[in-house]
Amino acid sequence: MKNGLRLVVVRNPLAPVVTTEINYLVGSNEAPEGFPGTAHALEHMMFRGSGELSADQLADITAAMGGDFNADTRQSLTQFYFTVPSEDIDVALNIEALRMKSLLSTDSLWENERGAIEQEVAQDLSNPQYIFYSKLLEAMFKGTPYSHDALGTRPSFDKTTGPMLREFHDTWYAPNNSILVVVGDVQPQKVFEEVKKLFGDIPSKKLPPRAEINLEAVKPDTLNLPTDLPYGLAIISFRMPGSDSPDYSASQILSDVLSNQRGNLYSNLVPEGKALYAGFQYINLPKSGIGFALAVFPKDADSKSLINEVQSILKDDIKNGLSRDLVEAEKRHELSNFEFQKNSVSGLASIWSEALAAEGKQSPDEDLIGLQKVTVDDVNRVAMKYLDTDHAIYAVLTPQSSGKPISKDSFGGKESFAPKNPKAVELPGWAAKALGRLSVPSSVVNPDVTVFPNGLKLIVQPETVSNTISLFGGIKNNSNIQTPPGKEGVGNVLSQLFSYGSKTLDRVAFQKALDDIGVVESAGTDFTLSALSDKFEDGVKLLADNELNPGLPAHAFKVVKMQTAAAVKGELKSPDYLTSKALRNGLYPVYDLVQRETTPETVDSLTINDIKDYYSKVYRPDLTTIVVIGNISPEEAKEIIGKYLGDWKTEGSKPETELPPVPPNKSSVSAVPDESRVQDKVILAETLQLTRDDSDFYSLELGNHVLGGAFYATRYYKDLRENAGLVYYVSSSFNVGKTRSTYQVEYGCDPQNVSKARYIVERDLKQMQTTLVTPHELEQAKAMLMREIPLSESSLSSIATGLLSRAINGLPLDEPAIAAKKYLQLSAENIKNAFIKWVRPMDFVQVTEGPNPQ
Repeated sequence: MKNGLRLVVVRNPLAPVVTTEINYLVGSNEAPEGFPGTAHALEHMMFRGSGELSADQLADITAAMGGDFNADTRQSLTQFYFTVPSEDIDVALNIEALRMKSLLSTDSLWENERGAIEQEVAQDLSNPQYIFYSKLLEAMFKGTPYSHDALGTRPSFDKTTGPMLREFHDTWYAPNNSILVVVGDVQPQKVFEEVKKLFGDIPSKKLPPRAEINLEAVKPDTLNLPTDLPYGLAIISFRMPGSDSPDYSASQILSDVLSNQRGNLYSNLVPEGKALYAGFQYINLPKSGIGFALAVFPKDADSKSLINEVQSILKDDIKNGLSRDLVEAEKRHELSNFEFQKNSVSGLASIWSEALAAEGKQSPDEDLIGLQKVTVDDVNRVAMKYLDTDHAIYAVLTPQSSGKPISKDSFGGKESFAPKNPKAVELPGWAAKALGRLSVPSSVVNPDVTVFPNGLKLIVQPETVSNTISLFGGIKNNSNIQTPPGKEGVGNVLSQLFSYGSKTLDRVAFQKALDDIGVVESAGTDFTLSALSDKFEDGVKLLADNELNPGLPAHAFKVVKMQTAAAVKGELKSPDYLTSKALRNGLYPVYDLVQRETTPETVDSLTINDIKDYYSKVYRPDLTTIVVIGNISPEEAKEIIGKYLGDWKTEGSKPETELPPVPPNKSSVSAVPDESRVQDKVILAETLQLTRDDSDFYSLELGNHVLGGAFYATRYYKDLRENAGLVYYVSSSFNVGKTRSTYQVEYGCDPQNVSKARYIVERDLKQMQTTLVTPHELEQAKAMLMREIPLSESSLSSIATGLLSRAINGLPLDEPAIAAKKYLQLSAENIKNAFIKWVRPMDFVQVTEGPNPQ
């Protein structure tokens, strides 16, 4: 455009959905000295309103459009995206135009948001993997803007002011410093016209000079850090090319090759029992990047020896050269991945944004062309050039045990930040008119269903947005019920053995067969296949061979059993496991089947016959559902699935897979110590006597959309984050099944605020039982649920997994449309009565993970 705004529109008719993603070419690189999180703080303040749109109006509008929006800040880029029904594209574009023009950033608004962003800082600082990454950046890029990420620090945020953030916005948020990507079921010319109308009068700006990236040689270093993971990480990190380097494409293929399970890094470590996992990862920035070889080890293993082994393998690969076969295999996979990008509206928008805004390309096609030109000589050259172990950063993250959980009968003092009943906000005319529609949206999903004589159910959803076909399968099972006493862990061991191939093809041969046709496959009780259309049948043949005839080789069984026992030993002492155990102990009776525990002893007791017996009883076609979605007709899919899975046999009657009902839990409080965290993760949960066939399920779901799910437009976010600044995130959900159900709220906050936040949650729930939700809230929750239907169909994977989940759980395949009609009929009185009947605000089981809460 004349003002410098670059606009790209990609039509994708997958669903009546569109994603708008605006990329501002500014990030933490441009932050003022001493204020590393300025760009990140501005990202937050963009949701606090602009000159013509208040924060409350913005929150209500985004909720009514379905609540699918977010933002992200990096070193060189800040991104904002909406995924909305196509009919609402003008609303999303209006928001972005107003936010580009101006920003409401007063000290009082920043004071409220500062609490939330500092909770985000505390959340990341409670993650040992983030601590490692931040230290790695500092060591790898010392003296450059890349030496820190965009998160920011609490001390710098304490010194930040609202006017400082507004100045940063006015300096960098300009049309000539932004790229707008629009992807979805839209008419490009209409989008061009709308964007010109909304953005055309925003003037361009003279941009300040950007900081230069002057890299010095990497000084070798070793980082030793603790982790609260149940396993450890051994890492060798290298400085790699950035996306603007001519070596970028070859480095991507190098990373893929080193991660291939036929490669030496994996083959010499995992199948030999020396590591639980091994691979290579590549993170790119414009001017440089980081690559790291990663090996996962169980608690108490010899990490030094493992690091030496990883180093030795890399040196041998450089000395001997990587194979042409693996290079060509990964190029085939990249070609397939490129085609699969078309299968998600928001995913495709992200791919285009990455190519244009992050990498400086004209389109993602440039990446594919570059990858396909890569030769084995290119890969070996960049391996020799960049995998320099003399200038690498070595790191070992060692698992630490949690302290003993502390149980209490009650929680701390009360303090209320909760406001009175929220009031309706008057929306701008352009939004009110667009969002006033409240009707059941039409669905693009119309599957074909077949049940084969052996009981296997096939669901086919033809789609033509790409030349791909995906298969998603699931076997209805419950390991708590189906595992024999004393054999806990048998299902886990079996699931890992599928990667060792079939009875006809061993691990390496099976992986080569997949690589040769460029497909991705996984087997187990949940199984998947992703293939280009012309390779689908070949892929199904391999999947069926793996799923129906797993090899279960004796050596692999011995190694996997040893690895699993070692992993379980560490898991039993990890904070995450102890948190889940404390939650189970609070919710369920001591005799309940969910209390069963896998131990090193139960894993050590397993025999290969135990594995085979478990397989024969759990893996049954009459409990299996397969969804095939993509460029294929129902008739073709039936023929292929029937050919390779139609003769799958079953014996005996179907096993029970539903747990029996449980009595209501009693209130309790447990604290799981985790020295690596500075912030508490808090879970509030209770059992419900409700089951999925009760009509009150819909009233509770509608009420939950009043409480949460749409940022500042819903009560939990408004009360806990916007008004009080106590939390960074809060989520709530009703998990309702055939025989048992739970309600759960989760949030993260400083230890001294755990009780304050819980009190607000309880007050909001009691208010749902004593006061009718407002007409505005009711309409907003219904609008959100209506628009969630098309949004749930914005990718092939979400369509397929939705169909699979509904089929396995015995729900109609068109349950979203059925539910939508019921939601429209519900009243505020229905919600109030359902919350009175089923929810017990004072009976929460509270479990915290982190510092001792107050």
